[in-house]
Amino acid sequence: MLISAFAFDGAPEKALEKAFKHSQIFVSPLLIEEYRDTPLKLEQRGKITHQQMKALIAGIAAFVANARIVHPSKEVFLCRDPEDNMVLECCLAAKAGILITGDNDLLDIGDLPFDLKIITPQEFVGYRL
Repeated sequence: MLISAFAFDGAPEKALEKAFKHSQIFVSPLLIEEYRDTPLKLEQRGKITHQQMKALIAGIAAFVANARIVHPSKEVFLCRDPEDNMVLECCLAAKAGILITGDNDLLDIGDLPFDLKIITPQEFVGYRL
């Protein structure tokens, strides 16, 4: 969702604005590493323009500067995409109540062994906090 919020318009951008205003945002060192590497990869693959990459880097820097860093101590193996487990580990370490994502691998997870609501950016925009 973070990449979409800064590279494109729409619900992800509105959800991120709402999260900045009304929620505590958490990241982990592994997520920061992912955020650092993704813009260049997207530009190299032709998925975003150079201008979008620059906007994405600036947006991610602002996002991380306003987030609290947590250090997950527990691994989880709940997502069909193993690389997405780091997102759940961050949520668990932060004791987050909501995860906003457009990733179907995360959205399709059924019951979790901890209290976390996984919703789309569109759902979050209309969600009452």
